[in-house]
Parts: sequence; C-alpha cells; structure tokens
Amino acid sequence: MLTRSDVTVPNALEVLEELKGTGLRCVGCKDVGLDRGLYADLFGRMRDYGMRSFLEIVTYDEGEHFRGIDLGLEIGADYIIGGMPEYSEKTMEDLRARKGGTKFFPYIGEIAEHPCVLRGSIDEIIEDGREAERLGVDGVNLLLYRYEGDQRALLEEAVSKLRLPLLVAGNISSFEMIEEMKRNDVWAFTIGSAVFRGDFAGGRGVADQIRAVLGAL
Repeated sequence: MLTRSDVTVPNALEVLEELKGTGLRCVGCKDVGLDRGLYADLFGRMRDYGMRSFLEIVTYDEGEHFRGIDLGLEIGADYIIGGMPEYSEKTMEDLRARKGGTKFFPYIGEIAEHPCVLRGSIDEIIEDGREAERLGVDGVNLLLYRYEGDQRALLEEAVSKLRLPLLVAGNISSFEMIEEMKRNDVWAFTIGSAVFRGDFAGGRGVADQIRAVLGAL
C-alpha cells in the first residue's frame, strides 16, 4: 500500500515508479491523501504495469464512504477494500446496479479512530463476517493486527469460520507476521507504513523493502 498512517503518501506516483521493476503485482492506497486527478494517473499506471489495484476506504461518514466508492469505480480500481460494515449492504446494491467488475472486501467488526483500530468481541467480528458473506461480498478485510483483543484467537476463528477470501490489513511490520499469514493461508495482506519506515531491509529504500518482503513469500 502506497500509504503511511492510513493516508496515501504524497509522492505515490514516484514510489510506484520505483516499484514497477521489483516483481510486485498488487498495489493500492487509501481514499485520502491525493486529489482525483492524481488518483486517476496512479491507477492508470498500475494498469499499464499489469498490476492489480486496490483502493481502501478509511473514512467513517456515509457520504465520505460513498465518495470513496465513486472514486474507486471512476479510477478503475480492481478491488475496493475497507469501508464501514454498516454500509456494506447499500454498497453491494450500488455495485450491482452499476454492473462493473470491481470487487468489494469490507471491514468487519467495530472500526474506530484514525489510523483505524478494530474493536468488539471475536464473536461479534465473526458474525459481521458471516453477514458480509450473506450480502454476497467478494471477501472481507480484517484489521487483525490493529485488534485490541486477542489477535491470535481472532485469526484462528476467522480462518476456520469464514468461507470468503480473507484480506488482513494494517500494522504488518515483521517477517514473523508474514510467516503467520503464510501458515494460515490468508488470501492477501497489506503492508504500508512498515515499508516506508524501512522495517524489512535495514533502512534501505522502498524497492529494497519490497524485494525483501517478496523474498519472504
């Protein structure tokens, strides 16, 4: 994710140019931080480079949520992820009416603050996931490492009880966490701030960080 602290980095276009030769195939950003013209340019380049694109909605207000949906469709994002669970049903109705190919992975659980954190009991979060399944979403977005409860127990429950593809987002910052994602065969996970901090390759540049992560996979 071309983001830091849940905001798209202002030099996202330049960073993407650094990354295009690393072998990275999936790239995304948040729905805040750039103007619409820059988003269009950024996602156009992702398509040109053969990358799958992700736009993550991290805004809470209903109007802002649907502006994020509109933005994702306008710029041709392959996946819209995140967004408040309470808007998932209306979002699915909107996406079906537009008959596009964009896939939707909403958050599950109680989302609060910015950067986002995950709250609620494990049972409540899993029930949110089941409700998302009933709505016909394409997958779910779990803020696992921003959960304020037992993260390992939440992951075990999500992997065992949810049938949809599971995307783990937020705060992955070590090779040990990547190994945990691999052991549990999650569909995908996101890394953003840790890459810009230099957590994976001894403080070297962003492209070296990505190569280190890809090497771990």
